[in-house]
Amino acid sequence: MTAPKRARSTQPDLDRVDRRILDHLADHGRSSIADLAEAVSISASSAQRRLRRLESEEVVRGYRAVLDPVAVDRGLVVHLAVTLVDHTTNTVGRFERHVLDLAGLVSCHHVTGDIDYLIRVDVADVEALDVLLRRTLARVPGVARCTTMVATSAVADRVTQV
Repeated sequence: MTAPKRARSTQPDLDRVDRRILDHLADHGRSSIADLAEAVSISASSAQRRLRRLESEEVVRGYRAVLDPVAVDRGLVVHLAVTLVDHTTNTVGRFERHVLDLAGLVSCHHVTGDIDYLIRVDVADVEALDVLLRRTLARVPGVARCTTMVATSAVADRVTQV
């Protein structure tokens, strides 16, 4: 897994039609150019030209399949609130390198407040979570505390819902 790209330094110039294209693609990433053009009320050639520009400017970074989490042993959604022992470059760097190798990692955010990191992992079940916590995360140097929150339902989840 690779680290996310850094945010661009300038905002791309997006007009109302570009934003409608992006809104449509967020929910219908496999749309044909003809379907995209119809959905945003522009010609197919204009839709294709705009989409190519949005891709070349990396506003559209890629396309993904939405997988059934249970079918791929990722049916249990877990959020981990992690606090480090200190914030030295060494501790933070080691922790961030280890996190990238966590089984089922969906996201990891450095956050403000009482915790340092908020991590989402999707695992098969409670047993897989136990393995992750005891054999993996507990052995990461510099972790002072890890609070586990298991999701009981999803009000919204753009990662797994179609």
